[in-house]
Amino acid sequence: MDEKSSSYEEDKSLPIPTYEEAISRPSSSQSLGPAYTSQDAERQGLLASRDRLETYREPTVESARSSLDFDEVLQPLGPNSRSASTEQLRREIEQMDVIEPRADGTYLLAGNRFSKRITSLTHTLSSIHLPQNIQQWLPSWDYLKDRMPAFKPNWIILGRFFALLFVLFLAYLLFLSNLFRVGRGGSGVRLFNSEALRNYIQDHIDETKIREHLSYLTSYDHVAGTEGGRSQSYYVEAVFNENLGDVGMERFDVYLNYPKNEPGARRVAIINPPELAWEALIEEDLAYPNDSNKEQVPVFHGLSKSGSVQGPLVYANYGSREDFGHLSNQKVDLKGSIALVRYGGSQEDRALKVWAAELAGAVGCIIYSDPAEDGFLKGDVWPTGRYMPSDAVQRGSVAKTGWVLGDVLTPGYASLPSESRRNSKDDNPGLNNIPSIPLAWRDAQKLLQALKGHGMKLDDGWGKGGVPDVEWWSGDSSSPTVVLENDQDEVERRPIYNVLGRIRGIEQPEKSIIA
Repeated sequence: MDEKSSSYEEDKSLPIPTYEEAISRPSSSQSLGPAYTSQDAERQGLLASRDRLETYREPTVESARSSLDFDEVLQPLGPNSRSASTEQLRREIEQMDVIEPRADGTYLLAGNRFSKRITSLTHTLSSIHLPQNIQQWLPSWDYLKDRMPAFKPNWIILGRFFALLFVLFLAYLLFLSNLFRVGRGGSGVRLFNSEALRNYIQDHIDETKIREHLSYLTSYDHVAGTEGGRSQSYYVEAVFNENLGDVGMERFDVYLNYPKNEPGARRVAIINPPELAWEALIEEDLAYPNDSNKEQVPVFHGLSKSGSVQGPLVYANYGSREDFGHLSNQKVDLKGSIALVRYGGSQEDRALKVWAAELAGAVGCIIYSDPAEDGFLKGDVWPTGRYMPSDAVQRGSVAKTGWVLGDVLTPGYASLPSESRRNSKDDNPGLNNIPSIPLAWRDAQKLLQALKGHGMKLDDGWGKGGVPDVEWWSGDSSSPTVVLENDQDEVERRPIYNVLGRIRGIEQPEKSIIA
């Protein structure tokens, strides 16, 4: 496949951090719990104070201005469609009187328009400064009374006049209080009770329909960029069309990789010494052996480096920088090694585990699922329980997409089919530079057993996992030699789809909620 040789000079403004910068940012979501603190700090606090889009965005309120962009997606999908920025969203919420800016830069929930306008009127009147000696320039009441013509007031007319003023004043108060609002076409719309609306929605949720959708969406594999993924996009589009007025599908052509369907394309094996020769099964047992229609997704890391490497095996606990630092302090040499780490711990992001192994000098990384984190030590395993059995493998991407958002070949701009700018996958800051592969603990058990007598023996304070029948050692440069092969088909332009639906506002039709 021809590749465009493109440098990263044009993307110097993108905030690509070092590993230290990535993990030095404080977490912005401490409410997720202690198990996610380190991961969140390393993945989400990476773009300094710059406004940035999240990998997932909840439905947002869209203004008339940004609705123009969305209209290009829906009627028809255009090449210039884009998401609103966080700052733009904040301004739109401000315009809807949901939040009010404060002088210190923070925001408060807004009150009703009546209180806001009265406050504004009070501030305006208080800002008027009359001259201190203005009283000497005004005529006195006796002066005016002597010069007023004599007349007999008509109290009936005056009463009607003041009654009319009073009625107009009440109408003005009702208008300011937002008790009534005029919608498009001049129809009056009464504000709804938000709590009553919430209760109504909850009471009318169709659990059977949710179960049907979930059953269908999980009935076949749908890896990104495959026929299964596109089929599910059409399914979601059809469901949206049943309930939403404006529905559209947007296509992006992105870089993806898939494991080659060849013998030995993905391999983990002990090749030296000969008496310990062994090869991992890699693939899981068939979850549905009697159903030929349910194809099982191969075991691999998405967006992992393709290649074949070998070296002495070294066990590095959870694969954090602290874990690799601990090994270095114990004089365990990791240069040229194959790092074996486990999921979980203080370092949840598998991409950062591989990156930390690369920075420590390893040439490859194997990540296994330990039963102490997700297995029989936590409870019953599948199919009778929720936890992973001995052959189960946790798949996922190892690209640094936590801070290089979207397609790694088009950082900072949308990977639309018409987009000609493409960076190279080689030495790409959004990709790791060493091969990696996930593994079940039944295979990792053989690797851990082969480390006995190499490196330092582990105590209960660091490194011991839940794999049974293992004497825990770290391994070092004298460990058995392991080969890691990860041969991938790499596709620089693979179509994926976003299905978008719009719910128009009733009281403010120029604003929408995007689903």
